Amino acid sequence: MDRLSPLVVAQITDLHLFAEQERCLLGIPTVESWKTVFDQVERLQRRPDLLLLTGDLSQDGKAESYQMLVEAVNTLGIPAYWLPGNHDNLPVMEQVMDDRLISPEKSFLAGDWHFVLLNSQVVGCVHGNLTPTTLNWLDQELATYPDKPTLVALHHHPFLVGSAWLDGSCLQNPDDLFAVLEQHPQVKLVLFGHIHQEFSVWRNSIQYFGTPSTCIQFEPHSDDFALDHADPGFRLLYLYPDETWWTTVERIEFAAQMDLAATGY
Repeated sequence: MDRLSPLVVAQITDLHLFAEQERCLLGIPTVESWKTVFDQVERLQRRPDLLLLTGDLSQDGKAESYQMLVEAVNTLGIPAYWLPGNHDNLPVMEQVMDDRLISPEKSFLAGDWHFVLLNSQVVGCVHGNLTPTTLNWLDQELATYPDKPTLVALHHHPFLVGSAWLDGSCLQNPDDLFAVLEQHPQVKLVLFGHIHQEFSVWRNSIQYFGTPSTCIQFEPHSDDFALDHADPGFRLLYLYPDETWWTTVERIEFAAQMDLAATGY
């Protein structure tokens, strides 16, 4: 890679795929909306160097939904890495999502950057938590590459986003995460999904980003469950060798009849 060129990363999150491709989530055909996102990624003038798939990849947890994603990644031709969300079936993911271009690795180097992917899933729960084992592993991985600018990703949001119903399912032990990250000054960015909306906040020299879903969007700052009219999207990040970065959220035009009266899913 040219030392002056960025590593381009696409974060794609909260796909909520079904094995039955015609099924909808609150009026959104999730397979169709996700494929529209992948089509836009493929048309980008500067194709991403890698994809980060940050959880809730499947809604039904069936092997067929994950296999469909694996096949699409291989067709797209861009290496992909993944982590589970609260809706995912981790044992099935581990069995299916290890293929030619989709990797189960959770700590890896790409370009001049180090990436660490965390499992915040609590089986049977909507909220997230990082176990002591995961936090110790994170600390060890960060200590291994102290001179590499680092991006960490997980599914659940470690900050309150101002929606009472959604903040009830956030990461339950964010201070434990912050305590580890802030011992390692090379950590620059933390990405997450789960909130189905755009979000950004700084904490002690680390910037944290939430990213829209490829399907339904949640209305920001709503105390009760509510859908937003915003289009599906994904995040692009440009990571430079000098440890700087630039990021933007890309939206796609996608028409569907959402179930705006829904009180949950």
